[in-house]
Amino acid sequence: MPSAQRVTRWVIPVVLLVVWLVLGGLLGPYAGKLGEVATNDQSTFLPQSAESTRVIDAQKSFDQDETIPAVVVWTAQEGKIDPRQREEATRALASLAGSEGFVGKPSPAVPSEDGRALQGAVEIRSDLDEALPDLLADLRSEAEGVEGTKAHITGPAATQADLSDAFAGIDGILLVVALVVVLLILLLVYRSVLLPVLIIVSAVFALSLACAVVYELAQEDAVSVDGQVQGILSILVIGAATDYALLLSARFREELAAQGERFAAMRSALRRSFGAVTASAATVALGLLALLLSDLTNNQALGPVGAIGIVCAVISTLTFLPATLLLVGRAAYWPARPKPTAEPAPGANGGESGDAAGAAPAKGVWSRVAALVDRMPRRIWASTLVALIACAAFSPQLNSKGVPADEIFVKDEPSVTGQRALSDHFPGGSGNPAVIVADAGEAREVTRAAARTEGVATAAPVTESGRPGAGEPLVADGRVLINATLTASASSDAAKQTVDRLRTSVHAVRGADALVGGYTAQQHDIQTTAEHDRGLIVPVVLAIILVILTALLRALFIPVLLVATVALNFLATLGVAALVFEHLLGFSGTDASVPLYGFVFLVALGVDYNIFLLTRVREEALLYGTRTGIRRGLTATGGVITSAGVVLAATFAALVVIPLSFLVQIAFIVAFGVLLDTLVVRSLLVPALARDIGPAVWWPGALRRRG
Repeated sequence: MPSAQRVTRWVIPVVLLVVWLVLGGLLGPYAGKLGEVATNDQSTFLPQSAESTRVIDAQKSFDQDETIPAVVVWTAQEGKIDPRQREEATRALASLAGSEGFVGKPSPAVPSEDGRALQGAVEIRSDLDEALPDLLADLRSEAEGVEGTKAHITGPAATQADLSDAFAGIDGILLVVALVVVLLILLLVYRSVLLPVLIIVSAVFALSLACAVVYELAQEDAVSVDGQVQGILSILVIGAATDYALLLSARFREELAAQGERFAAMRSALRRSFGAVTASAATVALGLLALLLSDLTNNQALGPVGAIGIVCAVISTLTFLPATLLLVGRAAYWPARPKPTAEPAPGANGGESGDAAGAAPAKGVWSRVAALVDRMPRRIWASTLVALIACAAFSPQLNSKGVPADEIFVKDEPSVTGQRALSDHFPGGSGNPAVIVADAGEAREVTRAAARTEGVATAAPVTESGRPGAGEPLVADGRVLINATLTASASSDAAKQTVDRLRTSVHAVRGADALVGGYTAQQHDIQTTAEHDRGLIVPVVLAIILVILTALLRALFIPVLLVATVALNFLATLGVAALVFEHLLGFSGTDASVPLYGFVFLVALGVDYNIFLLTRVREEALLYGTRTGIRRGLTATGGVITSAGVVLAATFAALVVIPLSFLVQIAFIVAFGVLLDTLVVRSLLVPALARDIGPAVWWPGALRRRG
């Protein structure tokens, strides 16, 4: 080969490497800056068309400054609260009036019916996210000055502060934990020093690019980001980029062993990996974009952000990694460098599709698994199918009607302890009343209708003094606010049922045009919307995956079979999760969005591994027939796909470092589901079914005639 041509072949990988190194240096800080454009104000992620969202919009006309309440609860250390303690508590709250960050006149301290506790409230500006912990510290300092009592701070302001604290380490701790876990697994599995480092660098570059793109879009209000979306983005990009990198690097290793020359080996590896990688990425990205059909704005936020992350993972895998592997060559796999195979790979010299898997299958665990599937396919698919159906039978037990307020965090945060103290001495809905917006002329009738509603403890208009029932009602744009305190805990099913009855009662008042919102109504609307979203988005995602698989495999029967198996895997995972959450982790319920998130991730990511397997099986079947193709394809891909599944499961499991029940639940569902799919569905059920059905599995494609 002329020297000029040899030089030209080295130019492209060198340029790609330099470009990525420059991009990595420039974009790396964005992973830490993404928190600057993230919000943890959950009111910004409510259903767009819900009644509770319309109440929030209506409330804005009543306040010069948008505020969130902080509720103070004093409990007597001995006996009952005395008048002196009540006066001290009222003075403590009043001392904050006019202080920077505090709005309006604090309420007086009100005793509980049992006489053992007091409660009061202050309003804090909602736009002071960074200063909120300091403001609550000032409030706590004043509240703790009441002798003979123990002070607790709860309410929306305290919850928001605890959420901010929970997400405070998301840029550092979560990323470090995920990367260390992935690196350790790769070192143990591949026993190579350099390759795991190259794969990790590829994933970090992908994440830096994704964070930079999302940051700029968030700056322009084109996408929304909260702490949960930010955490899932990091995990999703690292996991997906590592999976795609493992597939490409394994293919490159095979081609090096078969062909020897690195440039020819990389061309072959890229050509034969490109379809599987891009199809896998498309299933995940389009599955995430289907979340745009949701009416929940946090689902809408995750859709494009997650899709951007997947695209960046593919770009890094197909540009940075090939360039680096070309420059490093066999040294990337040291000390287990690829050795020449005794039999050249089919297609290695320009023949039809095939690769190193066309060589005699390697001896090892996956060779034995493939032989077992080939020998007794019907027994294997029948037994695995029975086991999966048995697990899936428990899926209806998963309670996705919302998370109680005291289970939002996996440990007792200050706001949770305070809410528990509040519920022990006051009506369950204290501190989180239902908020009614109504025409001012019908304020009295609406208040009466609300007070008569079963499950409502008290109802009173918000007055000009800022305290319900003390003075003339506050009127803005001809509307009034009425607070209705519920008897049941604000996050309970009983409280949500009360909201339904309350809406029926106040809607019946003619001319009032009444709307019911507040925390309980928001949770109720989120749950209702999530149930609607599942019915809409699930079939859309399944249809998207079916179309992609049909185009990739050039068949219809096997794509339908694959979609059915990953759907069964999802239901089996939910069944196991229902048992684990209730009996081992002590969760009484999950967030309403958990099943939908779990479905999108598990079905889209689960199809990935079947795509990796079936594209290889199809490749081998073109040369050797369906039966032999299944055996050779499973043998060749078993190790790398299992490694990819373990890495992805471990990456999602890293979400447990954030002490939120929502992310812990997502972490378990995805991690367990990926392992179940990788080790059972992809390894046993799918190949056994394909082996038993035979060539007809490729119907109506040409391969259905190959034995």
